[in-house]
Amino acid sequence: MKKIEAIIRPYKLDAVRDALEDIDIFGMTIIEVKGLGRQKGHREIYRGTEYLVDFLPKIKIELLVNDNQLDDSLDAIMEAARTGKIGDGKIAVTHIESITRIRTGETDQDAV
Repeated sequence: MKKIEAIIRPYKLDAVRDALEDIDIFGMTIIEVKGLGRQKGHREIYRGTEYLVDFLPKIKIELLVNDNQLDDSLDAIMEAARTGKIGDGKIAVTHIESITRIRTGETDQDAV
């Protein structure tokens, strides 16, 4: 079992969710985050004063998938989130030792 953590642009969330649903992956956690990478932020003017906005808003998606769903999940996220410009985000994959659904007590594959 794998955990996928993807950092994407906020306006790409619906496209990524739809792409994952198309391959029968429905459960995910969405977190609003801010980050700094190669984009290095940008400058904005507010009431005549210029400000550096260095941490940009992003969305972090966390989902658990079975090993046989990993490649399809990664492909779906990359295709839906890609714009081809700096700031598209990153995807990290980690191995999950065990998982338990609190409500039913199901474990591992049954809990996903």
